[in-house]
Amino acid sequence: MRIIQFREALNEAMSEEMRRDERVFLMGEEVAEYNGAYKVSQGMLDEFGPERVIDTPIAELGFTGIGVGAAMNGLRPIVEFMTFNFAVLAADQIINSAAKMLQMSGGQYGAPIVFRGPNGQAGQLAATHSQSFEAFYAHVPGLKVITPSNPYDAKGLLKAAIRDENPVLFMESERMYGDKGEVPEGEYILPIGKADVTREGPDCTIISFGKIIKLVKNAADELAKEGIKVEVIDLRTIRPLDSETIMNSVKKTNRLVIVEESWPFASISSEISYQVQNQAFDYLDAPIRRLTQSDTSFAFSKSLIKEALPEVKDIMMAVKAAMYLL
Repeated sequence: MRIIQFREALNEAMSEEMRRDERVFLMGEEVAEYNGAYKVSQGMLDEFGPERVIDTPIAELGFTGIGVGAAMNGLRPIVEFMTFNFAVLAADQIINSAAKMLQMSGGQYGAPIVFRGPNGQAGQLAATHSQSFEAFYAHVPGLKVITPSNPYDAKGLLKAAIRDENPVLFMESERMYGDKGEVPEGEYILPIGKADVTREGPDCTIISFGKIIKLVKNAADELAKEGIKVEVIDLRTIRPLDSETIMNSVKKTNRLVIVEESWPFASISSEISYQVQNQAFDYLDAPIRRLTQSDTSFAFSKSLIKEALPEVKDIMMAVKAAMYLL
């Protein structure tokens, strides 16, 4: 099977859907003439022209509103944010228009639209450009939230998102665009709301998503050298959450560690912890452990960045603590 970059997988997903459906178009800052800030839309302007690959002003609230209006009127926009940190400016349109339109119109108007771009920290970008918004948007009824961790998932899930009848937040990472992975030549679509058990094991379940999955897999490899066999679940979709896969795993391993790079309060791990204790409490042999970003704004200093985020050794220690090996 061929090996391509994460950014190329996204490009293929959008291009294939634009060829399939003339209602699909891409808009955002620098997506056309510059081929995308991260070169995700490389070559798309040449193929589809300026009416379907549209450069916008630096005005997130404005062009997001245009996208929502286009979706209400029968088109299927893909709105790219240079970073979801900038999408804070567009939150009114995402939350109060896109997410609520179907209900407020009594089912007369939907908003089939994809909001995509990099999310979370990417190194020394400091506090205002290093935030993770999965929990922020997953809190809102009417929105779907997807966070792929590899090129294969990125393509299959983005195609599904573009075809979905609901507004979808598709959250990527600047640190994943150059990642390479196997992606089939032919068309495929992955179901929204289905997690991926990437590694099976009887000793402890680890749940994560997005780019931090790479750390989880490294930790699983190191734990295996010590005879500890963990089960790794890549959520892929944050909302809707695949609770069934989570519960089945916890019922098998009886222990759970959750890893994310969001803040701890009201986080994805908070919701998963609640659901597990509500649906599988009797199967737990130890308290649920979770690892998150420190409860503070993200720093510019490299040393403080290192202290703020979970690392492989932290994941290993959390698993061992859940197994009462510490």
